[in-house]
Amino acid sequence: MISENIKVEFERETLPHMNSLYQYAMRLCRNSDDAEDLVQDTYLKAFRFFDKFERGTNCKAWLFRILKNSFINKYRSDKREPDVVDYSDVEEFYEQIKSTYTDTSNLEHTLFSAMLEDEVDAALNSLSDEFRSVIQLCDIEEFSYEDIADILQIPIGTVRSRIHRARNILAAKLYLYAQKRGYTNN
Repeated sequence: MISENIKVEFERETLPHMNSLYQYAMRLCRNSDDAEDLVQDTYLKAFRFFDKFERGTNCKAWLFRILKNSFINKYRSDKREPDVVDYSDVEEFYEQIKSTYTDTSNLEHTLFSAMLEDEVDAALNSLSDEFRSVIQLCDIEEFSYEDIADILQIPIGTVRSRIHRARNILAAKLYLYAQKRGYTNN
């Protein structure tokens, strides 16, 4: 039986990071249902191993590392077992709902993306996963380089070089955007 104190401590340490985890999961999964599943899986694993969490260390970084590893493990398992679909069932279902269906499947993603202007969002999404992850963790989630290295389980020098390269790519892609809005003198 889990004590009430542990539940309270777990909630106090982890719940403030739920929105950040969800935003990061959305960037990784690009699908709200998968992002929600990933965050839920992260919290289940974190609760199961909360006794291993070293109090006084960065809980947010610990949660992000769990999320990233869960994403990688799911990607690997999905890659091994492709989905099997009976296309006649899909076609029949599509015909049944076609006239009455209102598309809200990407509503959360649309709202999240609306926070960033289209050109910035497109530039971020055009980055490879390696570059997008470090930019999001550094510039959006404001993790230290050390925490990013810990979350992604890569050397700190790799973190620095990826951030440098990603920022250069973004600067090149967003030059005209910055010029139109008066962020550059050229």
